[in-house]
Amino acid sequence: MDSNLLKVFVAVAKQKSISLAAQTLGFTQSNVTLRIKQLEKTLGYDLFHRVPKGVILTEAGVTLLPMAEEIVQKVENAIIQMKNSTHQRLLRIGTSQANATIRLLPFIEKLQQDFPDIHFELYANGTSLVLEQLLNYKLDIAFITGDPAHKDIMVLNQFDDDLYMIEPKSRAYPNTLIGYREKSTHFDFLKTYEEAQGNTHYKTMILENYEVMLGCVKAGMGKAYLSKKIIDKFGYEKSLKLTKLPQNACDVTCLVCRKDNVPFIVEYLKALS
Repeated sequence: MDSNLLKVFVAVAKQKSISLAAQTLGFTQSNVTLRIKQLEKTLGYDLFHRVPKGVILTEAGVTLLPMAEEIVQKVENAIIQMKNSTHQRLLRIGTSQANATIRLLPFIEKLQQDFPDIHFELYANGTSLVLEQLLNYKLDIAFITGDPAHKDIMVLNQFDDDLYMIEPKSRAYPNTLIGYREKSTHFDFLKTYEEAQGNTHYKTMILENYEVMLGCVKAGMGKAYLSKKIIDKFGYEKSLKLTKLPQNACDVTCLVCRKDNVPFIVEYLKALS
């Protein structure tokens, strides 16, 4: 069976429209219709019901869709791996914001020095969103906070992070927890820790800039939870009160990839310190 027919089928199923699927694929509408008919003839089943606003899956189409999605993804991944098997020209790197601040640039500089022919694409976001992109084959490797413990993910390397709760050094401050974003591994841990200490009535402040976060803590606007490397990077190590909290998942950064999409420089990545 032609995997391209399955790719067209998946596009139509997702868009619920032959015309929209044609736009997505860059095909003519008649071409998409023809390919769907070819697939239906091959399988011996109608895959779509035509309705006034588009198409909906038949029972056979519903059964086929997850299998078709898996086949299409495996074919696309095989193409990527074959292109990268000897000379990987593109490495797509994901990173959490904290790791982008303290770890990404030295990593990129070393890679460029050791592999000058490789080009890079970068994606920075929260750990959960970075993992989602990795699992969807949108990234090749990623720096994430904590161990993912996922059946499809391989941990290539681990790096210890030295994290501290930071508070103003010599002034009272409001019951406010300051985070980089509302949903982040570090901020989630700080909120959980505070609640375990009986502090359940705190307010939150979101500041998507680590230097501003540090400045606000110093100014007495609240407390935060950050890597010592970030604190040192912006020169706040002597002007804040630093408290080491119990060991937790945030204390480790993992460099990861999909088990079925391993970069050809895997041994190099495993040896990084």
